[in-house]
Amino acid sequence: MKLNPKFLTHETKGEHYIISTSGTKFSGIVKNNETATFIVECLKSETTENQIVDKILSEYSGVDKSTVQKDVAVILDKLRSIGALEE
Repeated sequence: MKLNPKFLTHETKGEHYIISTSGTKFSGIVKNNETATFIVECLKSETTENQIVDKILSEYSGVDKSTVQKDVAVILDKLRSIGALEE
């Protein structure tokens, strides 16, 4: 899976956003927290849910795998719901 190319990412003043372009069912801007930003960055190239979980676990200390798996699943579901994922 990867980020739909019809969704752009933007960072300004430390805030991270996903912006839909024309031709998407979602019309708007999504403000991302740190976790969502990390996941979206992973999705800029072809990846899997498990690979994203592994990258988060290697990047951040003190997080447990089950929590990371749940967080990743929630964010991916939200991205799916707006059409931001290509699978």
